[in-house]
Amino acid sequence: MFKKGLLFLLTSIFAITLLSACGNTKDESTEAEAESSDDKVQVVTTYSIVYDIVKNVGGDLVDIHSLAPIGSNPHEYDPLPDDVQKTTDADAVFYNGLNLEAGNSWFNKLMETAGKSGDDAPVFRMSEDVEPMYLTTEGNEGEEDPHAWLDVENGIKYAKNARDGLIKVDPDNEDVYKKNTEEYIEKLQKLHEEAVAAFNEIPEKERVLVTSEGAFKYFSKAYGFQAEYIWEINQENQGTPDQITRIVDIINEKQIKGLFLETSIDPRSMEAVSAETGVDIMGKVFTDSLGKPGEDGDTYIDMMKWNMNTIKEGLTK
Repeated sequence: MFKKGLLFLLTSIFAITLLSACGNTKDESTEAEAESSDDKVQVVTTYSIVYDIVKNVGGDLVDIHSLAPIGSNPHEYDPLPDDVQKTTDADAVFYNGLNLEAGNSWFNKLMETAGKSGDDAPVFRMSEDVEPMYLTTEGNEGEEDPHAWLDVENGIKYAKNARDGLIKVDPDNEDVYKKNTEEYIEKLQKLHEEAVAAFNEIPEKERVLVTSEGAFKYFSKAYGFQAEYIWEINQENQGTPDQITRIVDIINEKQIKGLFLETSIDPRSMEAVSAETGVDIMGKVFTDSLGKPGEDGDTYIDMMKWNMNTIKEGLTK
């Protein structure tokens, strides 16, 4: 009996010691992860495309919180309490500019609430040095079109602005940011050149790109297209009878071969146009958001590749 009791006692002590060790390991691991995260530059971006570009430039040195969720409309966003806290604590904030985040002035309000509205605040505009294009529809005349990233050469400018912003808040890692940016720009430049070559294979008169929103002005200027659309920007009333009639007349006049639907847009207006004209919707394209992680278009480069392939195949069938 004594031996059995002793054996039980020793076994119990060993089990308790093992559990305690495991518990300590978990606590230490959690603390190490927290410390590792604290060592990184804390970044907030306004939407997924800016997130991905900054991530490519910052690499493992940055911890990024993106505001507008994937698939949502960054023109209009209502920040959550967690967004306010993350922005308050951020070392750097990156936004698109060109009126993208201007809906209901949500971005400016967030910056004021988070204490980042001063001239010296670490808030960086990704579209710095981009030559803006402008809206033309009544009520929006002269406003900047925000969709500059759909021209990959502008994406290169975004990468450089991300680099400069990160160097400003974390100068000790300047060499890393410069190296990451150089490697990333090489990929972007190659993609741009491939797009120019591919689209030059389409006869010029057939390079008419019809989408729901007029988001492809920068893309069309860069790659030799004529951009047509149902409405010009998502802040407008969308798919009105007048807008539908206008685009139907253009499609019939120009004998358009295919229509394209944005992944973040309600399909019903474009489906009505397709039914009215008998012209098929040839595929979906990305505009204001990346694809979900693990799906098509889940990085800036992949979304641009997807758009280019979808548009070329749709207009050459």
